[in-house]
Amino acid sequence: MQLAAIIVSLVLIAVGVALFGRALLQIFHYLRLGQPVPAGTRTDEPAQRTITVVKEFLGHTRMNRWGVVGVAHWFVAVGFFSLLLTIVNAVGQLFQADWLIPVIGDWLPYEVFTEFLGLMTTLGILTLIVIRQLSKPGKAGRKSRFTGSNFGQAYFVEAVILIVGLSIMTLRGLEGAQHHVTSYEAGFFASYPLVAAFRELDVSTVQNLTYLVAMIKISTSFIWMITVALKTDMGVAWHRFLAFPNIWFKREADGSTALGALPPMVSEGKPIDFEDPGEDDQFGVSQVEHFSWKGLLDFSTCTECGRCQSQCPAWNTGKPLSPKLLIMGLRDHAHAKAPYLLAGGGKDAEGAEKGSAEQLAQVPAAALAEAERPLIGTLEENGVIDPDVLWSCTTCGACVEQCPVDIEHIDHIVDMRRYQVMIESSFPSEAGTMLKNLEKKGNPWGLAKKQRLAWTKEVEFEVPVVGKDIEDLTEVDYLYWVGCAGALEDRAKKTTKAFAELLHIAGVKFAIMGGDEACTGDSARRLGNEFLFQQLGQQNVEMLNMAFGEDSDDESTRKPKAKKKIVATCPHCFNTIANEYPQLGGEFEVIHHTQLLQHLVDEGRLVPVTPVEGLITYHDPCYLGRHNKVYTPPREIIAKVPGLRNEEMHRHKERGFCCGAGGARMWMEERIGKRVNDERVDEALSLNPDIVSTACPFCLVMLSDSVNGKKNDGKAKESLQVVDVAQLLLDSVKTPEQQDPGGDGEPATAPEPEPVK
Repeated sequence: MQLAAIIVSLVLIAVGVALFGRALLQIFHYLRLGQPVPAGTRTDEPAQRTITVVKEFLGHTRMNRWGVVGVAHWFVAVGFFSLLLTIVNAVGQLFQADWLIPVIGDWLPYEVFTEFLGLMTTLGILTLIVIRQLSKPGKAGRKSRFTGSNFGQAYFVEAVILIVGLSIMTLRGLEGAQHHVTSYEAGFFASYPLVAAFRELDVSTVQNLTYLVAMIKISTSFIWMITVALKTDMGVAWHRFLAFPNIWFKREADGSTALGALPPMVSEGKPIDFEDPGEDDQFGVSQVEHFSWKGLLDFSTCTECGRCQSQCPAWNTGKPLSPKLLIMGLRDHAHAKAPYLLAGGGKDAEGAEKGSAEQLAQVPAAALAEAERPLIGTLEENGVIDPDVLWSCTTCGACVEQCPVDIEHIDHIVDMRRYQVMIESSFPSEAGTMLKNLEKKGNPWGLAKKQRLAWTKEVEFEVPVVGKDIEDLTEVDYLYWVGCAGALEDRAKKTTKAFAELLHIAGVKFAIMGGDEACTGDSARRLGNEFLFQQLGQQNVEMLNMAFGEDSDDESTRKPKAKKKIVATCPHCFNTIANEYPQLGGEFEVIHHTQLLQHLVDEGRLVPVTPVEGLITYHDPCYLGRHNKVYTPPREIIAKVPGLRNEEMHRHKERGFCCGAGGARMWMEERIGKRVNDERVDEALSLNPDIVSTACPFCLVMLSDSVNGKKNDGKAKESLQVVDVAQLLLDSVKTPEQQDPGGDGEPATAPEPEPVK
């Protein structure tokens, strides 16, 4: 028995280590197929990046949001690396059954550590096995986050961990029997029942059992190593190695998620000069090798856990997009195509084959066939990613927020959209109208510039316009960036007027840009039209810099600089100006209107006194919440309004559900599945609220549309209102007499939203 155990174990160790080393080299060469990244963007602040990896691994910062699952996975993950010495111990036990690791083998702290982690790893994997079984797609369908995951691979990995865990505990029992442990001791607090059972056996039997179990432990571990070495696209196994570099190379060194700004568009790792692009510049991604090496690393790191899928608004409303399945599809395609690319295959700028016939002659037929597949294409076209998948994304960020290994889904989706829009001119037809309006009129509705000022005639005070009523922004506290929706959309204009009136009441000096203000380009950029975003952005940055007193290079004629303070009611404008305009040379201090209103309430410059009666639920705008982490101000404002009873929807804050308008979806029809805004409103209606509140004009429009539709169908009460936080606050700041000149003294209520025009 002993000799057989030694031979089997040593052969598997030798083969496993050799193949694993080869697999690491293959993965290195595979990642090098990707494009370079801009210098320093993934390697800055190395010490901070290392701290981030340690925090995310030891703290399980994403996984622990999931309660029991997070705790169970922590023990499995930590046990995998912490119990490596038990393999060394098992190898020694092949040669001498009662062998212990020198120095620390019988050291009590080490024994307690091994006993505890061995037990908890076993219990942890049993917990995860049960959870997987309870969440199988056969029972939950699309609601299962495991839908589309490779169950066979997952079962294999779970079985390996369970066998190894049980082997560790069994070897602990055999060790205790051979070292004459006679009662519960600290080092054998869990395995003592096994010690007692094995103690009844004769020495020869105990030794043979030790050889057998040690062989099982070693064989299982190295069969696993051989399997994953032969299948480098096995994300459920490889993530335990690749997660560390993937987190280290994440976009933000401080550990924050890859949300907020989109990275500048690059080709060959260098930003594209849109005023004079190079002839060979690659616009977006049309082949898998056009992704950066970090993108390829992202794809290979996917654990197939489905947390992104479970939170995705598209998937939850019956659409074909699953962030998990998208990443898995790109991973499988990249790995299948890799032999072709490694042999020199690929297309040059003119579309000609780069590899020679001799080079490609040795490429497997499967890899050659994979190379012929279009990256974006329908099922009939044998495409890797279906167009309906690509255009279903709202860029809400739920996938990025939840991913435990920091995959940057949105960046990859937008990169693919960029090629489709700018090179192929292939995108949903309705979005074309929006793009034309932005090009010709500077706003998505195609309305005249002068209409941006129409709302100012509907308030009872003067609203200064830069260049018309005031020369520049040195004379005011804030520039109020009204935004296209805030100036042109009837429901959003109510928010604009309410916020302006609150600033007027509080004595805050502000001004607007009026007709000079153009769309920030958020929808154009997220649709994929980076060129149009650059045009709009450069125009706005130049205008803003001039308004803030930076219009002259001559010190003698330069005006005094104003503090670059901008307040925006639209989270999309807020995000673009604050996070993306610095890429274009625009550095501004930008806050959201709820942040400023909260500050004014706290200072006592706005005092909510009039009750606004009813149950309210607040909807988190994605670009205010997940993308910019602004959750508290709107809730604190609501809490200060007398009469309101606030109740959160099931999905809120970091897990808030999208309204369906982001990612340029505001301008595209939903033809597949349930409308995202209807799903969100149904969740709100489950609370039977009197008011649904938000802090974004896009959300206001989407939620209002759904509520009005449900009123018409008799599914929502007629008194239900959808309003911005600013409208609520204004109603409470005003006295009943101010709200009702007739003086009937009725309590303040938020205005009824108007129907879609």
